[in-house]
Amino acid sequence: MEISFIGAGNLAWHLAPALENAGHHINEVYSRQLQHARRLVSNLYDARTHSDLNFADSPSELFVLAVPDDALEGVCSRLVLPENARLVHTSGSCPLSELTRWMTVYSDVPVQTGVFYALQTFTKEQAFMSFDSIPLCIEAAEKSLEEELVTIGQEMSNIVYLITSHERKVLHIAAVFASNFTNHLLAIAHDLTTSNGLEFDLLRPLIQETLRKSLAVANPTDVQTGPARRNDLSIVETHLSMLATQPQLAEIYAVMTTSIQRMYDRQLK
Repeated sequence: MEISFIGAGNLAWHLAPALENAGHHINEVYSRQLQHARRLVSNLYDARTHSDLNFADSPSELFVLAVPDDALEGVCSRLVLPENARLVHTSGSCPLSELTRWMTVYSDVPVQTGVFYALQTFTKEQAFMSFDSIPLCIEAAEKSLEEELVTIGQEMSNIVYLITSHERKVLHIAAVFASNFTNHLLAIAHDLTTSNGLEFDLLRPLIQETLRKSLAVANPTDVQTGPARRNDLSIVETHLSMLATQPQLAEIYAVMTTSIQRMYDRQLK
């Protein structure tokens, strides 16, 4: 399939080459920052940069919106597509109905709309990721587009699901807890150790074993450990006392401790 990208950020950096490796052709890449489009194009076979959002004469059949959620409507309001183009966004939170509504309002030609959401964390300019085991969540307003997106997904990944907009929002919230918040907590642990003259590497075996255990069981609650799980209030109070000069960290510690305690209280009832 002939494809154009609108956006050249973290996701596009990995998704565009993955689509090419699956046998598709990337024609054009547009980015508000031209140098970002140029860097992405340099990693593709024969794609070219596109200087504006007028794609009326594009040979592409599928247009991938890989821009932040708060930019989606603004981009759609200026986007000009060829008749009967397929337009998909890659957002974890934006409902398909919103994309469909925007194109009904802003487009002068019929446009089929869908969602192609890759459930993974991506970082720009790192080694290209294999999509073999990345879940791809598909949704489309038209059955024909849904079938096309499923086919494309199956060419790239072993995990392809039809997911509604509500289900995708739930997955995205869960992903924030599982990935973004986890990474933030690791960053806090890094700052705590290094600011006190300790090496963060001391925690790496613990982190690796924690993740291994959590992913090896059906429910991570089964392998929870620590003072909150044991309800060891004396240790909790000691830790909170040590964090007294860092009230933001003390608040995070207290909220997480309470959450763990309540989760296991519910299990006992």
